[in-house]
Amino acid sequence: EHFMSVDIKIPSVGESIVTGYIAQWHKASGDAVAVGDLLLTLETDKISTEIAADTAGVLEILVPEGEEVAIGSSVGRIGDAAAAVAIAAPAAIPAAEPEPEPTPEPVPAAPVVAPAAIPVAVPPPLTEPASAPRSSGRKAPVSPVVKRLAKENGVDLSRIVGTGKRGAILKKDVQAYIDSGGQVAPAPVPAAPPVAAAPPVAAAPPVAVPSPSAQATTLPKPDFSLRPAPQPSPIAASLEEGGRITRKRLSPLRRKIATQLVAAQQQAALLTTFNECDMSAVMKLRKDVQEDFVAKHGVKLGFMSLFIKAVVDGLKEVPAINARMDGDDLILNHFFDIGVAVGTKRGLVVPVVRDCDQKTFAEIETDIGTYAAKARDGKLVLADLQGGVFTISNGGIYGSMLSTPIINPPQSGILGMHNIMQRPMAVDGEVVVRPMMYLALSYDHRIVDGKEAVTFLVRVKDCIENPARLLVGA
Repeated sequence: EHFMSVDIKIPSVGESIVTGYIAQWHKASGDAVAVGDLLLTLETDKISTEIAADTAGVLEILVPEGEEVAIGSSVGRIGDAAAAVAIAAPAAIPAAEPEPEPTPEPVPAAPVVAPAAIPVAVPPPLTEPASAPRSSGRKAPVSPVVKRLAKENGVDLSRIVGTGKRGAILKKDVQAYIDSGGQVAPAPVPAAPPVAAAPPVAAAPPVAVPSPSAQATTLPKPDFSLRPAPQPSPIAASLEEGGRITRKRLSPLRRKIATQLVAAQQQAALLTTFNECDMSAVMKLRKDVQEDFVAKHGVKLGFMSLFIKAVVDGLKEVPAINARMDGDDLILNHFFDIGVAVGTKRGLVVPVVRDCDQKTFAEIETDIGTYAAKARDGKLVLADLQGGVFTISNGGIYGSMLSTPIINPPQSGILGMHNIMQRPMAVDGEVVVRPMMYLALSYDHRIVDGKEAVTFLVRVKDCIENPARLLVGA
């Protein structure tokens, strides 16, 4: 190239990640970019990463959206500001210096003597070809719109005589050829074959017809089976069955989620046990202390931090659930890093809150808020998702009443929280209305017995219904 440029390379985002795909370009080719401008979003099978410009200049995109790329590969360039003129000038005045096209130059005499079996578009003025030599042998350019229309309909442009300046093929020429029923043949026939070798001549008057519109009455209907099958791009949706369905490729993240979920059910003996808890006590606690809590810590006291503390208490009570399988070995964990499932537009991710046994409620709420913001903005890194020993999933925020969550391998347990519903309950022989939540514990039955699972879930229930236990460790 005639100007200096800097390659835009895909950075490493984790040891186990070797490829990703370009989910979105935030700039277009030819755009001026400044240092720090967001260029593209890279999505991998674990996280999404945003790549910003390291230098200022003009962007040139080499790999379009939806393409899978290897870590370390170049997907674009940033040239100096002077490159803007070099990039924009050809696009601004394409007709000033047309590029030679590989399409054979139309031969004026060919349409008159060609075999009748081959449809030919003849321009109305039969004497016009005499002006062809004025172009000094330069072929008229073919616009991208014409090329795309011809490609989509399997049309060989060498068979069309253009009606534009210097014989340029216009969009209307291609459309007229398609409407007239032109068929695609493997290759153009030489200009002057023996007339006797074409038996259908007598039955094919289109050669003498002066306008394309008249050809439609005599040419056979187009044989669309001869058109090449369209090749969809990796991510672009293609309409099928007349628009009744849309087919698109799964993103790496969705494929990874699918693989993980299937593997979890195939490689573990999953079982789910249920219970319900009265949320009255924690709701009253939050109401009583919320104002002071926010004033002191700058975050709200939510249900999630209370459930995380209850889970930590339950894992201490039943250590077998804080374990995982490694081949024929059982690995017992002595730390309490709890994953919190977060739904995003790209799929479910599970960032991990570290050392929950040592953190306060405020610290846990701060961590959760930070992860939620990073997940929403697509800025989670691989380290945020690794190393959890247990997962909590809150389907209640979407209105779920009951579900059977699937464990997050290699963990052996996951707790499902659900919607809080006002339900009539029997309390001390009387029917009262209480805010109730169903809890579901899914676990790997290879590691955890039913008794241990029920003991754990009852312990969580007790901590939520009597939150003072979390404060005094009772």
